[in-house]
Amino acid sequence: MSTDITERELTHPWEGVLSAPARGSDVGVLVLAGSSGRIERERARLLAQQGFAALAIRWFGGPGQPPGICEVPLETFTAAVDFLRLGGARRIGILGVSKGAEAALLTAVHDARVDVAVALSPTSRVWCNVGPGHDGAHHPYRSSWTWRERPLSFVPMDDSWVPAEPDGSPVAIRGWYELSERTFAPSLPPAEILVDTARADLLLVAGGDDAMWPSLPFAEQLAQRRRSVGAAVRLIARHDAGHRPRLPGESSAPASPRFKYGGTPEADTLLGRAAWPHILDALGGGGADDR
Repeated sequence: MSTDITERELTHPWEGVLSAPARGSDVGVLVLAGSSGRIERERARLLAQQGFAALAIRWFGGPGQPPGICEVPLETFTAAVDFLRLGGARRIGILGVSKGAEAALLTAVHDARVDVAVALSPTSRVWCNVGPGHDGAHHPYRSSWTWRERPLSFVPMDDSWVPAEPDGSPVAIRGWYELSERTFAPSLPPAEILVDTARADLLLVAGGDDAMWPSLPFAEQLAQRRRSVGAAVRLIARHDAGHRPRLPGESSAPASPRFKYGGTPEADTLLGRAAWPHILDALGGGGADDR
């Protein structure tokens, strides 16, 4: 399905864009980027062409927001749910990638109005800040998120980690997360994202060759957490894909001078293509069969 869409630029309470079918929609989707901090305009436009009202926002680094992913209020995202509901959405989805997937899952846990969370390259637990908070400080490590002004429990990073790549080369930081899990093992249980308590349907998309963090093992942990209470979950995976699955119609992602993402353009495209019908079905209210 493809349809005529309208786009509306937003400047308050966040920077963003609302892409929606010209005829309107009763399904609203909040679209969240990861640590790039960008507004996912292209992804929102693709969803609008499929009949959804898609709201893509800047959730850090904008006016009045923390400059980094440091103690970002989850109320940032519940306010976006308010916005979509006021616009006429009766079904609410959140689609996020990487740190945006972390936000999507946590919002679904804390806000029962979320009907479906789609997490691309997710984590199963809360991690520490990536970048500075309002005070400009990166350290000591703090939570990425707050809820009702209280920081969520988190796993810090082990700064003894040394990248294997030569200086100046793009770095695979997956090993940093894996080391930090071992070093701070007692911090893992209180930092787990309790998707077993979420009312929302859950769709997970992950690549086994993710070089940023172990998103496929994380996704498997999330899926097991859902299955442990009999809740439905879908997990779409490719073992040769990396951190950036590409959905049909999205432009190719440029290589980063700083990080290795893993996978290949072909594998990432195939993962996105495999996930796309499940994403559309989940957002539209199709049954969340366990896979």
